[in-house]
Amino acid sequence: MDLDVFVTTHRIEWDRLDHLLHRGRSLTGAEADELVALYQRTATHLSLIQSSAPDPLLTARLTQLVARARSTVTGTRRASWRDATRFLTAGFPAAVYRSRHWWIPTAVLSTLLTAVIGWWIGVHPEVQASIGAPDDLRALTRPGGEYETYYSSHPAASFAAQVWTNNAQAAALCLVLGAFLGVPVIWILFLNVLNLAVGIGLMSSAGRLDTFLGLVLPHGLLELTAVFVAAGTGLRLGWTVIDPGPRTRRSALAQQGRAAIGMAIGLALVLFVSGVIEGFVTPSGLPTWARITIGVVAELAFLAYVYVLGGRASRAGDTGDVEDRERSAELPAAA
Repeated sequence: MDLDVFVTTHRIEWDRLDHLLHRGRSLTGAEADELVALYQRTATHLSLIQSSAPDPLLTARLTQLVARARSTVTGTRRASWRDATRFLTAGFPAAVYRSRHWWIPTAVLSTLLTAVIGWWIGVHPEVQASIGAPDDLRALTRPGGEYETYYSSHPAASFAAQVWTNNAQAAALCLVLGAFLGVPVIWILFLNVLNLAVGIGLMSSAGRLDTFLGLVLPHGLLELTAVFVAAGTGLRLGWTVIDPGPRTRRSALAQQGRAAIGMAIGLALVLFVSGVIEGFVTPSGLPTWARITIGVVAELAFLAYVYVLGGRASRAGDTGDVEDRERSAELPAAA
C-alpha cells in the first residue's frame, strides 16, 4: 500500500470526523449519521495501516481519533450495581472455574511438597538445628509458644486487616507477575510452601502437630485455596506468553490480563473472609473441632460457588473477561 496516496485520499474524511467531534452535542441528525459512518471508515483505515504500512505518527493520530469517536458514538458508560452483581455471580466464578486445570494441579503439587518438606524437617534434627537455636525452637513450639500466641498477639480487627492486606498483596503479585513466564509465581509459591512446611516440621517434631493444624486449618483452607487460584492463574498467564494459541499474542494476553485483574478483585474478597476467620475464629476459645468446622464450611462454600455458579456461567460462554461492548475492536487472526 502506498501510504502517501492513502493519506492524501482519506485525509479529508479524517479532518471532517475531527471537526464533527469538536462540535459535540450540537450535531444535527444528518451530521450524527455522518459521524457514525466516518468513525466506522476511520477504524477500518486504522486497521489497514496497522497491518500493511505501520507509521507511528499516523497510527497514533488515528488511534486517538477512533477512540474519541467511539466514546462519542457509544457514550460514556458508568459502572452500576448490575455490573457488580454480574461480576460476583458470573464473571469471577467463571474465571476461577475456567482456570481450574491450572490451580487444582498447583494446589495438589504444593500440598504434596509441603508435606514432604515438613516430614523432612520433622525427622531430621540437623535440619531443625539449621533453622534456629534449640532455645528459639522451643520458644516457638512449646505450649503457649509463639506459634500459638501469634494469632492472638494483636487485636482481632487489626490482625484480620493486616493478614488480609498481606495475603491480597501476595495474590496480586502472583497474578501480575505471571506475565514474566510464570517464574516469579513459582518463587512466591515456593516461599509460601516453605513457610508452612517449617511450621509443620517443627511442631510435629515437638509432638504438637495436632495443635498446629488446629490453628492453621480454620482459616488456612480458604486462604491457601485463594493463593493457589492466584498462582495457577498467574502460571496460565505466563503460558499464554509462550503459547497464545490461535489468537495473536497481544489479543490472548489482553483477554487473560483483563480476567486476571477481575480475579484479583474477587480473590481480595475471598481473602477478606479468610482474614476475618483468622482474626476472630482462629484465636477464639471455641473447641478445635468447631473452629475447623467453620473453616471447612467456608472452603466448601467457595468451591460450591465456583463449581455451581462458575460452571453454569462458563457453560453459558462467560470467560471472566469484560463484556463485548467494553473491548476494543480486533482484526481477525489468520488460522
